[in-house]
Amino acid sequence: MSKILTDLKRHALNGPTMGTRWSALFYTAAATDPEPVRAALAQSVDIVDRQMSTWKPDSDLMRINRAPVDTWICAPPELMTVLAKGLEVGRLSGGAFDIGMGDVTGAWGFGPREANSRAIRAALGKTRAPTHEVLEADFETMQVRKLAPLSLDLSGIAKGYGVDQMMTVLRRAGITDALVGLDGEMRACGMQPDVRPWTIAVERPDFAVRAPLSIIELHDRAVATSGDYRHWVDVGSKRLSHTMNPARGGPLTDAPASVTVLTKTCMEADAWATALMVSGQQKGAALVKETGLSALFIHRDGTDLRQTYIGWPNQGRARNFDDSEFLAGRP
Repeated sequence: MSKILTDLKRHALNGPTMGTRWSALFYTAAATDPEPVRAALAQSVDIVDRQMSTWKPDSDLMRINRAPVDTWICAPPELMTVLAKGLEVGRLSGGAFDIGMGDVTGAWGFGPREANSRAIRAALGKTRAPTHEVLEADFETMQVRKLAPLSLDLSGIAKGYGVDQMMTVLRRAGITDALVGLDGEMRACGMQPDVRPWTIAVERPDFAVRAPLSIIELHDRAVATSGDYRHWVDVGSKRLSHTMNPARGGPLTDAPASVTVLTKTCMEADAWATALMVSGQQKGAALVKETGLSALFIHRDGTDLRQTYIGWPNQGRARNFDDSEFLAGRP
């Protein structure tokens, strides 16, 4: 082993947040104390949770949800950043990604309360404007206001932002090579000490077990996956995903099993993974090309899985995209 490797100490930090765990993997000089970094990482994701949780009645997000229509409400900069990106992806995706689906997710039991049949019927029959048309944000005054009744839910973007915040913490600490993650959202910077990219797995969309399907090698990129196999509700013989279709006011039907997105920031990857799940492969392919993303669509074909890569050359083999590589089909 080279001297550069023996002089470095591996740190694998983690902690609880948002009903899951955050993680950070990096190397430093052997004498470096990782505890200040651990504390700063925990604080960074705690800020996101305190501001953006729908499970905390006193969060800033819930304060906005309770505010009357046409009333300006102050919001902290972190929340404003996420709202802005959510509204942007909402516009670019034609409403496929919508941060105003809190009433719908709650009705189906994917929030703090149990499913409610009356609320489900109301959600399914409701005509709603896209949130990017009825939520106004003023970044000079750091305020937002609702132009119509609205229940915000940032579960499709906040974790990705939390990952980006963790990477910011590490860079401020002078750590330029690291892999950070929160649940299935990951971001890498730099390389491993042996000059190999960071390696993560794309999970097989299986309802029963956790197993890798493909391997991604990341270098200065973020990745997020949205799928139907972790949170769902069974209605009769049909299993419905926790991802909501804004046009329907209910769970997706006939959607991909999962969509994995690779891009520069985890907040973008997180939001676009949901947007492409809602859009489906045909419409999603056009969005991928328009936005310069890279996406992997996985569909169930009987007992088999069909993988479709959009945004990578040399389809069917190892994929290279701006220093990142997809190695496909490794069960």
